[in-house]
Amino acid sequence: MLACISQSVMATPWEKVKNPSQGDSSSIGSYANGCLAGGERLPLQGDGYQVIRSERGRYYGNSEMIVFLQQLMKQSQQLKIGNVLVGDIAMPRGGRFSSGHASHQTGLDADIWLRIPEKPLSPQALKTVSALPMVDVKNYKIIEKNWSMKQAQLIQLAASDDRVSRIFVHPVIKQQLCKTQWKQRDWLRKVRPWFGHYYHFHVRLKCPEGSTTCKPQTPPPAGDGCGTELASWSPNYKAPVKTEPVIKVKPKPKQVKVLPPMCTMVLKS
Repeated sequence: MLACISQSVMATPWEKVKNPSQGDSSSIGSYANGCLAGGERLPLQGDGYQVIRSERGRYYGNSEMIVFLQQLMKQSQQLKIGNVLVGDIAMPRGGRFSSGHASHQTGLDADIWLRIPEKPLSPQALKTVSALPMVDVKNYKIIEKNWSMKQAQLIQLAASDDRVSRIFVHPVIKQQLCKTQWKQRDWLRKVRPWFGHYYHFHVRLKCPEGSTTCKPQTPPPAGDGCGTELASWSPNYKAPVKTEPVIKVKPKPKQVKVLPPMCTMVLKS
């Protein structure tokens, strides 16, 4: 009982809203400082996928994201990859979480689990299913018995879509993808290493075409990202010794994030 009261007190205003605002779908602000107007609901089950932890109410997104996910899962089903489990997208009106996510605020981010059952899970199994780690984090290596080409193909399928801006995975997963022989490797540029993503991957879409309220992210660096940049994430990486004198730069004070004014309207509408 005390835990429930504590969670209620800690909840942000966005976590207390249970329905999307009316009107056309619009992502406002940046991925980590924004909101979602006219959010659309991803059906909890469809061709090739199921939504997990639906009780949290985080299956809303920009209409572009909902269409993308449904098309991705349909393609994965056609390729016989398996039944894909979709995690958090955004809350009904996007916005900030009290914990768990810094982004996922504009309905253009989605988490997709790397545990891929062959068949849809029962309602009871959906409530109890646990994540399946792909990485032995302590030893910084892939868990061979859990990783297969179906995980690799699903990430490739998502990253190859022109609507995708970035995909975040654990550096070891990126390393595994880099070692795989692909006919086309351009999509690897979008797959970015980021700690924490060892049991799921995080898809981030570009701002919808013609959007005037969405703040885009800088495109990733050129190349497939499989060289020095990726190696630098390893705990055993030794950076080249710099011979130039080190100039100390006074750190700038951390700026307080201020939500776009439109988000106040979205929250109160």
